[in-house]
Order: sequence, then C-alpha cells, then structure tokens
Amino acid sequence: MARGTYPPAHAEHPLLRLNPHDCVPFIDMLFADAASGRSKMDALPSPRLMATHMPHALLPASISDNPDCKIIYICREPKDMLVSVWQFTRRSNPNRAFSDVGPIWDHVLGYWNASKESPGRVLFLRYEEILRDPVENVKKLARFVGQQFSPAEEQAGVIKDIVGLCSFDKLKGLEVNKRGEAGDWANHMTLEMARRLDVIMEAKLQGSGLSFA
Repeated sequence: MARGTYPPAHAEHPLLRLNPHDCVPFIDMLFADAASGRSKMDALPSPRLMATHMPHALLPASISDNPDCKIIYICREPKDMLVSVWQFTRRSNPNRAFSDVGPIWDHVLGYWNASKESPGRVLFLRYEEILRDPVENVKKLARFVGQQFSPAEEQAGVIKDIVGLCSFDKLKGLEVNKRGEAGDWANHMTLEMARRLDVIMEAKLQGSGLSFA
C-alpha cells in the first residue's frame, strides 16, 4: 500500500525501524480515547490501514457494512493460534494460565463466513499458506486492495523485495519485533492437549468448508 512512498528495498524503511503495529495501528487503540481518537485517525494517510483482533461480529458498522472498506483476515493453524492468543493476552495479564485461553473457533468462523458472503470485501488467508508461497500471496493481497503490481514492478523485483522485507528471517532479528513461528504450539502443548483441540476444532468447523488438515 505504501510502496510508492517507501520503496521496500530502501535502507531506512519504517519496518526496519519500527514494530509493524507502529506502522499499522490497532483500531481498538484509536477509539480507546474518545477525545483524541478521531484526530489520530484523521492523521492517518488515506487509504487508512488499521489492525484489530476484534471478532467480525464486533466490528463497527462503518467497517463491516462499508462497501469501500476491505478486510483481510490472517488465520493461523488453531494450535499455534491458541498459543499466540495466550502470549498476546499475557501482556495485560502476565499470570494468565494457558488452560484459560479459548475458544477461538467463533472468531475464525466469523471471518470465514464473511469472506464467503462477501469475497470482494473480506479476504481470508492462512498464515501457513503465505509462508509456503509468499510471492503469490503478496500479489493476491495487492489485487484485493486495488494496488496491483505493474509488469515493470514485477520485472524490477519489487514483489520479491517486499517478501524479503517482511520475511520472518528479516524481521525476527530486529530489536523491536517478537514474532511467532509456525509450529510453535509444540513448545507449549502436550500431545494430548493438541489432540483434544484438533477434535474440538473439527467438530466446530464441521459443515463450514474450512479445514486445517
């Protein structure tokens, strides 16, 4: 979205200096302070990019029902997702037990169903698929938000520059970042816990068309 202002190969790119959430602020935080939230949002360059962990059902109508608003949902493998949610919530509650986290399936299904109902407005992506083929997924993202890559950009290697800039290997060494690896659930769950979650997820997703197998 910002490659015209910040070429991905630039040595001073914001993603090399800032945490991604400092580049794309949480909508929750923008509205947390009613007095200044509006001015903070107005200060964001248009088109505005914002992040959230909110369930689809809790999104403001100005987002969920807005035909000009695009929603991109990135879903991880459920066991990794559970660990990620636990680590995220521990920022505000360091003593939260891992066994207290959940359920996550309603969150996933909310965006999955929205993507099936409005594929032009809601894009559902799997984190693991992005890792397997980042170039094609970056092109898919660009098409979805109306920022397709030109033949000249593709020939110049702009897509590969973006993939390299945003790769786990590139960002994980930066002091400002802490990111989760695919398969990290094995470091936090017993095999029995993983088996039980797999069974629950299969039951909850039955008939939806969504699968993590």
